[in-house]
Amino acid sequence: MASRLIPLIIASALFMENMDGTIIATSLPAIARDLGTDAIVLKLAFTTYLLSLTVFIPVSGWLADRFGARHVFRVAVAIFTLGSIACGLSASLGELVAARGLQGVGGAMMVPVGRLILLRTVPKSELVDALAWLTIPALLGPLVGPPVGGFVTDTFGWRWIFWMNLPFGILAIVLASLYMPDARVDRVPPLDVKGFFLSGAGLSALVFGFTVLGRDLLPGWSPVALIVIGLVLCGFYVRHAMAVETPILDLRLLRIETFRVGVTAGSLFRIGVGAVPFLLPLMFQLAYGMSAFHSGLITFVAAAGAISMKFGAAWLIRRFGFRRLLMVNGLLACVSILAMGLLSSATPWVAAAFVLFIGGFLRSLQFTALNAMAYSDIDHAQASYATSLYTVAQQLSLSMGVVLAAFVLEGAQWWRAENTLTGADFTIAFCVVAAVSAMSVLQSIALSPRAGEAVSGKSA
Repeated sequence: MASRLIPLIIASALFMENMDGTIIATSLPAIARDLGTDAIVLKLAFTTYLLSLTVFIPVSGWLADRFGARHVFRVAVAIFTLGSIACGLSASLGELVAARGLQGVGGAMMVPVGRLILLRTVPKSELVDALAWLTIPALLGPLVGPPVGGFVTDTFGWRWIFWMNLPFGILAIVLASLYMPDARVDRVPPLDVKGFFLSGAGLSALVFGFTVLGRDLLPGWSPVALIVIGLVLCGFYVRHAMAVETPILDLRLLRIETFRVGVTAGSLFRIGVGAVPFLLPLMFQLAYGMSAFHSGLITFVAAAGAISMKFGAAWLIRRFGFRRLLMVNGLLACVSILAMGLLSSATPWVAAAFVLFIGGFLRSLQFTALNAMAYSDIDHAQASYATSLYTVAQQLSLSMGVVLAAFVLEGAQWWRAENTLTGADFTIAFCVVAAVSAMSVLQSIALSPRAGEAVSGKSA
């Protein structure tokens, strides 16, 4: 019973977060028109949120150990909900970006702390099923987000897409207070303050520098300077992490094969996947002239495919094992990303829906397998550190996916000396991000055939 109840409680918060991400993607053109900016520039609303996650996720595990996971989870949901209200009240691009940053602070604690509670309360033999139960309600967000977001945007205005989070936030806090265990540890090491600032400042400068590169949002060589500073600070952090006993991001965990491949292959795969929710609504609305609601009715099909996979995820992993599944399914998932770039205004609705449904199925299966394998050899003492490092890599790669996709679109505009976007621009962008995701298959090939055996139950 616990293996299902606890994931469902955590998923009530993840539902709110995941729905928020897909809704804002559908509403980007409307937000851009209202705030008087370019839709591609609104990548800042994406990357700022993801960057805020990246910076504050490392401290989430320590906070959960120090103050109790249940308490930190409730505070995180409250911060996210307040950030949603602030997004709806934003009157400029700067205010929206700042509010999205506040949302990210809440999300940074909400997701990894929820996963940490799951790892500490569910036996390893039930981990695959628990992860599947965790993601089913969470995936309802992307399922209902696009059509609901499109309808709300067209009917009431884009601000209401953020204010909708209020009832879900309240529900998550109530459920956490009533049913969630307060997972703690007996000994909490001191917070790695130096590591927190080095990693946070380094990753922030690096990602933000790439985000504003080429858009004249900062003067002169400022974006390049930010990238260089970010690389230097990240280099200092790596040296620091190897010299202290309890770094905030423990890179020594990468010595564990299943965790290392989960991080590296997962990061490459998520670069392509992170670009999809950014590219699809823009392609349908800006290149093919669809309304926000019409766009949402098509893009939500991918989430339906993702949900349908969850009921068979555990069986597929046990049947084929992690290595074979990650190789074959990873390649097929990358082909599905490439196929999205071949859609056009002349594509029949049924054909487009089929491509999105199959793509959602394949990408969701890949995520479930990567997540389960990454934690298969992690013990309880390592859980909080592993969760922090894995989630930072995950959010960093998703933000880089948005940055890469936007960079390709901006490059296409520059090449044609036009400010409009065409279907061919999006085809190129999907090809590029699919190629990056395909590199993850090479990481999976290097896996041992016995990788994750304790979780998959599949013998070599």
